[in-house]
Amino acid sequence: MTGTSRTAAVIGSGFGGLALAIRLQAAGIQTTIFEKRDKPGGRAYVYEDQGFIFDAGPTVITDPDCIRELFTAANRRMEDYVELLPVTPFYRLAWEDGSTFDYANDQQELDRQIRLRNPDDVEGYRRFLDYSRAVYQEGYIKLGAVPFLNFRSMISVAPQLTKLQAWRSVYSMVSSFIKDEHLRQVFSFHSLLVGGNPFSTSSIYALIHALEREGGVWFAKGGTGALVAGMVRLFEDLGGTLRLSSPVERIETKGDHARAIVSRGETLPFDVIASNGDVVHTYSKLLSDHPRGVSQGKKLAAKRHSMSLFVIYFGLNKLHDQLAHHTVCFGQRYRPLINEIFKGPKLATDFSLYLHSPSITDSSLAPEGSASYYVLAPVPHLGSADIDWDVEGPRYRDTILDYLEQHYMPGLRSQLVTVRHFTPFDFRDELNAHLGSAFSLEPILTQSAWFRPHNRDDQIDNLYFVGAGTHPGAGVPGVIGSAKATAQLMIDAQP
Repeated sequence: MTGTSRTAAVIGSGFGGLALAIRLQAAGIQTTIFEKRDKPGGRAYVYEDQGFIFDAGPTVITDPDCIRELFTAANRRMEDYVELLPVTPFYRLAWEDGSTFDYANDQQELDRQIRLRNPDDVEGYRRFLDYSRAVYQEGYIKLGAVPFLNFRSMISVAPQLTKLQAWRSVYSMVSSFIKDEHLRQVFSFHSLLVGGNPFSTSSIYALIHALEREGGVWFAKGGTGALVAGMVRLFEDLGGTLRLSSPVERIETKGDHARAIVSRGETLPFDVIASNGDVVHTYSKLLSDHPRGVSQGKKLAAKRHSMSLFVIYFGLNKLHDQLAHHTVCFGQRYRPLINEIFKGPKLATDFSLYLHSPSITDSSLAPEGSASYYVLAPVPHLGSADIDWDVEGPRYRDTILDYLEQHYMPGLRSQLVTVRHFTPFDFRDELNAHLGSAFSLEPILTQSAWFRPHNRDDQIDNLYFVGAGTHPGAGVPGVIGSAKATAQLMIDAQP
């Protein structure tokens, strides 16, 4: 049942929170978003300095149809709010020996590059692609926006998950089709984009490959922040309210019912409340006055959480046009390094990097003749490695910039105009992320679907969740899918 008399609060303005708020507002539920920071976007924050624009977080947009569907649900055209630009190649994978692999949506070109490495893997890749398309159909198309609220819903999909060998890891499944080690890295790294260890994340996440082949890889003109701005404009055009610099201090309850938001000392009643904030923070801090918050907060804090990230944003007075838009820079080690990233107990001396060069696609992100970049290194979360990032951050930043200059960007140091970095401490303090985790709960099989925090709380009857910490998980399509599932539950709920 919908109705203009119903009110909803959404805590957090990340992609999940924005997508949920748009759906609720479009359905006639008067919705207010509460955002802690001075700009919307959550992890998709935007930094600006000396004419350079830096997207703080997600830069890879896949499945543009899931975004377009948001605008369609509100009887609007996405193209009137944001322009998406195709990225090709999707990624360049690069190694220290100077070899590269351009992963593009061109079967002949993929076959050619695979054949150069191992002729037998051409056929193996075709079979892997078939497998990836099968899990894409089952895991994304059929289940990506379906809420798993009871164990029966999990049992009903178990036969198909078993048939697809969901208990195997992404790397194990890729290796069953592909023999060349570099190619195994090319087709297994994707789970890292959603906080998953390729050696322990369910092979279901191999669906990301088919998702990209099906819908392409895109970049919003003006940066990911331009997509956030377009979604905010849509939400406000529909009559929604966005409150910035408004951290939520508490969710007030009466019995097992959430009745109000407390923000900046003000108590504001709402009919339904949804959190796009960190799930551990929401339960343990915002619901600390309710037994459910205490017990669920402890339970979730004890689960396995994804790694953190160390991110450097830097502007140069030169465009390095030899780079691709997205470059994955593999270090000498793969499995041992990833093991240390997820388990600690210290910061590895080597690293693999993701280098983002958006000015390759969009010159508007930097002054003329200049270019914006960011580079991230996956690092252990604060529960895996006791690192003082206030001390380690500047040293690690300099080590990574030196590495980029040596291997990928000659002259970087002399071209540097502006630089800043974001550490696991910042994920913890700025984003309330438990242990500084960048992607919430680690997406292993026993923490997926029904085993993940539910889109509607099991006890507090009008409390809902959206974003990386709930089903289906992290990544732009994942959190927008969670918004679709959660919105339907909220819209259908009796007032």
